[in-house]
Amino acid sequence: MASDKVFEFEEVAKHNVTKDCWIVIDGKVYDVTPFMDEHPGGDEVLLAVTGKDATADFEDIGHSDSAREMMEKYHIGQIDASTIPVKRTYVNPQQAPSHVDKDNDFLIKILQFLVPILILGLAFGIRQYTKSE
Repeated sequence: MASDKVFEFEEVAKHNVTKDCWIVIDGKVYDVTPFMDEHPGGDEVLLAVTGKDATADFEDIGHSDSAREMMEKYHIGQIDASTIPVKRTYVNPQQAPSHVDKDNDFLIKILQFLVPILILGLAFGIRQYTKSE
């Protein structure tokens, strides 16, 4: 049975065009190529979830029970979960821990003090140099 086949993520990710499109949802691999023209959201929606685990995207939309039943005819196998890349989560730079924060704060304070003095000195030097006597 085709649904017993186990695919590595790298193989599934290669199928990422309109004429050959596979997606991963809930650990299952679906070949949605025949459904591309029929998908209510358009083929762009399906193409956008290739190359990643599309489970969250699928659940966020709130698909109907009939849509879930329809998926079974496109089911071609399982994904080897150990081959799915670890999802990187965004960490706000202000929240990111850093051992150099104290060094950076000191450097910023020095620059905030020195830059205006350097600018004033430069302006004074230019004025003295260009001053007509």
